[in-house]
Amino acid sequence: MSVNLSERRPAVARPVAEPVAPVPVRAARRARRIAVEVAKFGVVGGSGVAVNFLVFNVLLHGLRWAPMTATVLASVVAMGTNYLGFRFFAYRDRASRSRGQILLFFAFSGIGVVMESLLFYAGYHGLAMSDPLWSNVAKAFSIVLASAFRFLVYRTWVFQHGAKRGPGAR
Repeated sequence: MSVNLSERRPAVARPVAEPVAPVPVRAARRARRIAVEVAKFGVVGGSGVAVNFLVFNVLLHGLRWAPMTATVLASVVAMGTNYLGFRFFAYRDRASRSRGQILLFFAFSGIGVVMESLLFYAGYHGLAMSDPLWSNVAKAFSIVLASAFRFLVYRTWVFQHGAKRGPGAR
């Protein structure tokens, strides 16, 4: 009996591991995903800001309503239009709509309206920003600061990642 030492042993089948992307690639994908999310938030938020300013200026400068009534009502109207934009555009891929999600959205949006209103009050009354130009500047600052809060809570608690839905699912 002869033994051939040059003969290779048969290869044992090993399980194939999923390829793991290197850390820089994963970081780049995550950064891109967040950038797209911020851009979508900006589109919806921008349309909400337009609604907010339109209603605010019509009520305050056109119809001569009280400044706080005008800012609160404008914010509430924008909040309603923003929900639709976030649910069906910006966070469309997140968990499906539920009563809890709607309650969270309006609870956090309500906190945002309070923040926005207090900031507007401080500018309008505290800093005497009451003419048409400066009232809009006060409104803009209040929206920007309250929007930072809204972005964080919407993405973290309201429109959470859930199970992926199939193509065409709504």
